[in-house]
Amino acid sequence: MKNRLAFRIVKYMFPMAILAVLSSYAHSDHHVVHAGGPSGVKNILLVHGAWADGSSWDKVIARLDADGYNVTAVQLPLSSLADDVAVINRALAREDGPTLLVGHSYGGVVITEAGIDPKVAGLVYVSAFAPDEGESALSLSNTVPPAPVAADFIPDNQGMLKISNAGIAADFAQDLPPREQAILAATQGPISAPNALGANVSHAAWRHLPAWYAVASDDRVIAPSLEVTMARRMNAKTIVLRSGHLSILSHSEQVSELVEKAASSLNQ
Repeated sequence: MKNRLAFRIVKYMFPMAILAVLSSYAHSDHHVVHAGGPSGVKNILLVHGAWADGSSWDKVIARLDADGYNVTAVQLPLSSLADDVAVINRALAREDGPTLLVGHSYGGVVITEAGIDPKVAGLVYVSAFAPDEGESALSLSNTVPPAPVAADFIPDNQGMLKISNAGIAADFAQDLPPREQAILAATQGPISAPNALGANVSHAAWRHLPAWYAVASDDRVIAPSLEVTMARRMNAKTIVLRSGHLSILSHSEQVSELVEKAASSLNQ
């Protein structure tokens, strides 16, 4: 039964649509450097997505750390949305003040739910799901045609999904060099289809917090058109990167710049 459920979810997971409105957005390639330390919010909490771990932020961490930010990258179990939100809650409890949450991919679902914590000052979504109350990554994906990565999923009998090595190279990290693709394939974290991807959020923190969004125009995991729709719904300050799903690795400078602009605009 669980296996059939997993395959049913896989069939409709992560749709893809033609992106027709990217030209309405623009971005700058200039990296922000804060002489004398960062202004605004200094605490940055990075939340990885499905089929990844905290090391997927390593290039962003290096840039933010060099500019004086207090950076934490969590490790999600990806076993359920509730388990993942609990990790964020514990991490926020250790922060010493206002904190900017940054989520990639499924991590956007997690920061949307966890962002109601009073320490959270703002939200940054990077090629990420941004559900409203009662929505999930799966329900959002079902609003557009299936994405190419849907053909790459390998489910087990517990409803946990992985991506094939070929799928990592072709659809998950197609704009990264083979060495980085191999590392991603070896370190990917399987995610629960029913309990994480299919879990509805009960709170939408972006409804009362400022939000930023980095759209990936060549994303083969989340439809770029869906990313634009979610960003517009949040009234998020948006940039567009000519990137695959893992812009946090392939375009780390621009992602770091967006995070720093968000942090510096928030009052402590």
